[in-house]
Amino acid sequence: MKLPESSADFTRDVLEEVVTHVSRVLPTVQSLRYEITWKADDSPVTAADVFLEGEIESLLRERLPDLSFVGEESYRPGFAPGSGWLAVLDPIDGTENFCSGFKEWGVSLSLWHDHKHSASLLLLPELGMRILSGDQIERVRSRIVGFSSSINDELAAQLSKAGEARIMGCAVYNMVNVIRGAYARFVNPVGAYSWDLLAGVALATEYGCEVTLDGRPYAGELLEAGRRYRVDIRHGRRADPG
Repeated sequence: MKLPESSADFTRDVLEEVVTHVSRVLPTVQSLRYEITWKADDSPVTAADVFLEGEIESLLRERLPDLSFVGEESYRPGFAPGSGWLAVLDPIDGTENFCSGFKEWGVSLSLWHDHKHSASLLLLPELGMRILSGDQIERVRSRIVGFSSSINDELAAQLSKAGEARIMGCAVYNMVNVIRGAYARFVNPVGAYSWDLLAGVALATEYGCEVTLDGRPYAGELLEAGRRYRVDIRHGRRADPG
């Protein structure tokens, strides 16, 4: 089977459909935001997380043949992607924000074909912000450093020296803003999972940022599901794609 579907235009169209669908179901997502249960690690998950993951997965399976799918809410240890299409999704990144009534939460979605990056999306539905592979973005200048909300001694030490610093509790928010330059840098020395980071580090690389994972330069590789990665992204000023 020939795969014109692997073209950048096709994957952008698929991700645009995801953006449209998220907007369409947003009232339902918002209606479920306070239906909260608790995971084994004492982090919250809402009925909206599960609902939105199912909606996006269904759309992707209609568009992408033989899709392998990694979603935060349905992931099971031992998953190993094969050839063909792969989607890595965090349906609601920043669930603690979301279920507390904040608008700083987002959707993180990355599409890969035969282990190569095809396109990614960072979407902040209630803030009306997004970065999708190939978008033209308005860059700004900042000296602010964004930090993850998981605190350890290393993060606290860096925070004390950062000067202008922010902790917003949402990796999608942080990565959108470092890519566009509203943050000079985003740091998570505690670590986050592939569904939290993959779309963001792929897009940060696409838009000329300097990205390190676990202290090593990120070279565009697929991240292992179920493993934590420490991340450091510095804003870059290379011309936008296209």
